Amino acid sequence: MNSINITFENEIREGIPSKLPEIRPYDKSYNHAPKRKSILSSEETKLALKNALRYFDKKYHAILIKEFKRELDLYGRIYMYRFRPTHKIVARPIDDYPAKSKQAAAIMLMIQNNLDDAIAQHPHELITYGGNGSVFSNWAQYRLTMQYLSQMTDTQTLVMYSGHPMGLFPSHKEAPRVVVTNGMVIPNYSKPDDWEKFNALGVSQYGQMTAGSYMYIGPQGIVHGTTITVLNAFRKIKKPPSGNVFLTAGLGGMSGAQPKAGNIAGCITVCAEVNEKALYTRHSQGWVDEVFTDLKLLVSRVRKAKMEKEVVSIAYLGNVINVWEEFYEAEIHVDLGSDQTSLHNPWAGGYYPAGMSYEDANVMMGSDPELFKENVETSLRRHAAIVEKHTEKGTYFFDYGNAFLLEASRAGADIMAENGIDFKYPSYVQDIMGPMCFDYGFGPFRWVCASGNSEDLDKTDAIACKVLETLKKDAPQEIQQQMSDNIQWIKGAKEHQLVVGSQARILYADAEGRMKIAEAFNKAIENKEIGLVILGRDHHDVSGTDSPYRETSNIYDGSQFTADMAIQNVIGDSFRGATWVSIHNGGGVGWGEVINGGFGMVIDGTIEAEKRLKSMLFWDVNNGIARRNWARNEGAIFAIKRAMASEPLLKITIPNSVDETLLKKL
Repeated sequence: MNSINITFENEIREGIPSKLPEIRPYDKSYNHAPKRKSILSSEETKLALKNALRYFDKKYHAILIKEFKRELDLYGRIYMYRFRPTHKIVARPIDDYPAKSKQAAAIMLMIQNNLDDAIAQHPHELITYGGNGSVFSNWAQYRLTMQYLSQMTDTQTLVMYSGHPMGLFPSHKEAPRVVVTNGMVIPNYSKPDDWEKFNALGVSQYGQMTAGSYMYIGPQGIVHGTTITVLNAFRKIKKPPSGNVFLTAGLGGMSGAQPKAGNIAGCITVCAEVNEKALYTRHSQGWVDEVFTDLKLLVSRVRKAKMEKEVVSIAYLGNVINVWEEFYEAEIHVDLGSDQTSLHNPWAGGYYPAGMSYEDANVMMGSDPELFKENVETSLRRHAAIVEKHTEKGTYFFDYGNAFLLEASRAGADIMAENGIDFKYPSYVQDIMGPMCFDYGFGPFRWVCASGNSEDLDKTDAIACKVLETLKKDAPQEIQQQMSDNIQWIKGAKEHQLVVGSQARILYADAEGRMKIAEAFNKAIENKEIGLVILGRDHHDVSGTDSPYRETSNIYDGSQFTADMAIQNVIGDSFRGATWVSIHNGGGVGWGEVINGGFGMVIDGTIEAEKRLKSMLFWDVNNGIARRNWARNEGAIFAIKRAMASEPLLKITIPNSVDETLLKKL
């Protein structure tokens, strides 16, 4: 069979090809994952090959075993490049997918969006973002999953084990169509080298969260969270964004969100990136205004921007440590400082050490991983030291939840507070997003217009804005700022050209806002004003994520290291009407550092959809508020009491506070 001539529909339905497709050349024009370190013994290498070959007919094993062994030797993983499909992977209109179930077609749309060349960080390695955030481990898994989804009825559920489609099981119409687990490694076998080994064996993967649960919407999601963070950070230091500097790093793994967010917030953003391809991709996409390769010229440009109070985003090709040091010597005051490199993955391309080229670093991480690790740790200590010098001059530095503080502390940097427990600098959740947003139930609600029509997105923007403006009129003072920020965001969303890939939008909303917006969408679908809508959220949210150094870093009752909330969240979503659910060991801050629960929900204009969305969205938010309330967070106590007043069936245990003087007497 000449697979080049096969149609999209047939290639999807075919699954694993009955005849070997032609070898696909390794295309160097794409951004590829770095070589993973060699971690397998000779016996484990054989096991990895056996595991890979079980997807294919025995008659092809003699050919494929050599091919897969070569991939394992060259890249540290078996990606099965030969089986990369010939069809263009992009979020198509839902009606273009060969499917028996509209819900299944919606999931196919979301999977393809995650792997779109314009969105995915390493598309040919099936990695969406964050350096190792995988949708699948190999192309056989993609093909088989899409085939199952094309066959699925509304009384079946597809079970996904770390990228592997275990199969279709009988269920019922109200059950989730897909259940996803990623990286759920038993704790006693859960060290970094274990994860590398299990990934190389093809039995587990790091799914991030929105990558592995098919809910990534390109850079827009991170832009919105960063915009809200930057606006509130400037409020915290009581400075206007205009004419003031936000310095950060990372245009690759985290989608280049910071420059766009800085422009929307109205400040001067300087973002360093070591990967030339990633930097110029973001520049060509319009996510960053200007590019500099010379530090002296960069200093001059920033001085001019400060003097003229420009709103501008500037990328620097090089290591951010050099920028911090140069700005210190040049007395360029940095108002806000952070880091958005993929430091949750420090030894495999998430963070690049100063003093060596990007290319040399990529070679070293594969050929001499221990030396590479030493170089990263040296850089982290240097990085932390120069940040400290800036903070002594008044810079407000916060950890953006990428594990910068955690990995710097592990590298021996002077990063700990006097109590020896906490860090010197807060996470953005501790100081900003937790008390200002999450405790009140505000988090990253998102939707995708399944038709693919930009007109549908415009209509949903208008519907969401109208709902929020109505709710704001009677909203208590405690949440007026959150409401205003998101009304401003949705009004300017189209202007800022945020759509990459699917026709998607994100805004921060509480349970009431999410339910009212979704209900209005469902009514518009019923009236045939718009097509089907897919609802979801990010992991920077109220309820779905237990992450002690990010989402739950403002939990102070000791439970920040437990994961009951995320597990309860995904179980509760599954029987309250989610179309698909996911649970991940990892997401954002790294494998082993967080448990992440996610969902997707298709609404189709029916009464049944309205019932499901009200039940599930109410739970998805208030589960987290209830837990935050029990941790004695004042905003959450306020929010859960408000939720109980609106829903008589909600009965939540409220904590009693203790007089601190009693504790002092002990």
